[in-house]
Amino acid sequence: MCIFGASPVSYGFQASLATDAEVASDASGALPDSPVASTRATIKQLPLNILKDQIPIWTSPLRIRPHDLLWLLPLGAATGITLTTDTDAMRDLSHDRSFNKNSVNASNYLLGSEISVPVMLFGVSLFNSNAHAHETGILSGEALADAAVVEEVSKIIFRRERPLYNNAAGDFFASNEVTNGSFPSSHSTLAWSIAAVVAGEYPSRWVQVGVYTTATGVSLMRVLGQEHFPTDVLIGGAAGWLIGRYVLKKHRGS
Repeated sequence: MCIFGASPVSYGFQASLATDAEVASDASGALPDSPVASTRATIKQLPLNILKDQIPIWTSPLRIRPHDLLWLLPLGAATGITLTTDTDAMRDLSHDRSFNKNSVNASNYLLGSEISVPVMLFGVSLFNSNAHAHETGILSGEALADAAVVEEVSKIIFRRERPLYNNAAGDFFASNEVTNGSFPSSHSTLAWSIAAVVAGEYPSRWVQVGVYTTATGVSLMRVLGQEHFPTDVLIGGAAGWLIGRYVLKKHRGS
């Protein structure tokens, strides 16, 4: 799916740190030539907006243009490398169960802390009527929901085995994996979708470094915890980032 495109986790996601002006004007940072609405999101509109988002997200391959090769080619190259090295990488990583468990716990804590940022912003906005914080909370929720739909459907489609199964063979379309597949990483997809929205709404360099570092940490800990292959977090993070950018472009206020 071409929505899975952005700079790779741990291979250069830092290149995705966009400025405020870039989010508003750079179409290549969203889904390929995706339709853009001018209306701002509200809580009342949120369920319908999430439903409407699915059409442009899943039909994005139909809108690939030559300029999209600027990120599709690097993504394809990085994916090819990780796919060929996934098994060896996971076999070489520590299988100490205590270390793996601590890594998984760290990924959960990091994701939770990232989700808490827009939640707190939205909560504060209810008391001080801060429109910017209110918008950030709503758009983060929309991006999070869109990302959840994409990663869950993709898991069902690809049914990749988890690293701890079958000596990290990482087989796709396995009969024993239906809803708990490895590809793509749920944590990475969700973390990068939120990071894209928060970084776009608050383009301060410190905010961008903070949210993208946290998202990178989530992805890295999933691999160290033997929960996902590098390819799973690469594609999950790329998909989440593009979804977050798409939601920003669609509903962000001027």
